[in-house]
Amino acid sequence: MRKFGNFIFGALIGGVVGSTLALLFAPTSGDSARKEIVAYFNHIKDEVNRAADEKRAEMLEQLEALRSGK
Repeated sequence: MRKFGNFIFGALIGGVVGSTLALLFAPTSGDSARKEIVAYFNHIKDEVNRAADEKRAEMLEQLEALRSGK
């Protein structure tokens, strides 16, 4: 399970880096590109926080199950 988590983390980082480079080298104005980058990073931050909250809830359920002996 840890390898899968590492894979997902790597895929997210790769996506962020690739998208950022694509935006930086796209034929748009600097101001427009910066706004797009900020919006994209805010979106990624929200997605990572959502995924972390889901994983945290899943782990708390597993911990509770272990504590109750299920």
